[in-house]
Amino acid sequence: MTKIKYFQIILLYSLFFVNNGISQENYLTEGKKLFNKQKYLESKFKFEQDIVFNPKREESYLFLAKIFSNEQNDELEEQNLNTVILLNPKNEEALYLLALLKIKKSDYKESEKLIKNFKKICRTLCEKEPGLQTKLKSLQPK
Repeated sequence: MTKIKYFQIILLYSLFFVNNGISQENYLTEGKKLFNKQKYLESKFKFEQDIVFNPKREESYLFLAKIFSNEQNDELEEQNLNTVILLNPKNEEALYLLALLKIKKSDYKESEKLIKNFKKICRTLCEKEPGLQTKLKSLQPK
């Protein structure tokens, strides 16, 4: 194989993988744009595409959880929030949303545990912790 053909093959592979990487990044970006326009069905598809190429990208799972929350599909919302927490146990938004979901489901013990974890790691959503505590108290057995 000549050096020129070898160089052409390497160039073609490089262009393919670089272009493929850019299109994969666009799934997340496009999903966010659609989500912000409240086009949830279309954005769900983009986030799912992103997960195919980036199965460890917690942000796509978090957006899917928000979509399923909007659809009132508690089971899929919980699955996606658990995936976010599995990928990043310090994702405070996922902990907060999961605590709200557990409160909604009247799961006192799990809610209490999640709120404690949330309180330990919160950095930007700390002001929401008292609201969680108030909602949790409404679940307490009397």
